[in-house]
Amino acid sequence: MTIRMLQFVGTIWQEGNMYTAYCPELDLATCGHTIEEARHNLREVIEIFLEETAKMGTLRELLAEAGYSLDEVAQEPVRHLVALAPLQVSIQVA
Repeated sequence: MTIRMLQFVGTIWQEGNMYTAYCPELDLATCGHTIEEARHNLREVIEIFLEETAKMGTLRELLAEAGYSLDEVAQEPVRHLVALAPLQVSIQVA
C-alpha cells in the first residue's frame, strides 16, 4: 500500500459562536467551536470520506473529477487560494 499526500483548499468562516470549515474540491463541510477545531474536523471528515470512497471502489473516479490523480508522486493543489474577502451586493426587492 502506497500513501499519497493530497492538498485541498479549506476555507473557514465564523457563524455566530461557531466556525464552519469547507473544502470546495470535495464539497465537504463541518464546524467547530474554534478555528483550530474546525480545521481539525475538516481534515478528519476528508480522511473519512476518502477512506469510505476507497472502500466503495470509486476513489480514483472521485479524485479525477476533482482534478487529482493517485498516480502522481507529488501533486500541486488544483486551486491556490489567492484572496478571501467578504463581498456586499445590492439587489432590488419588489
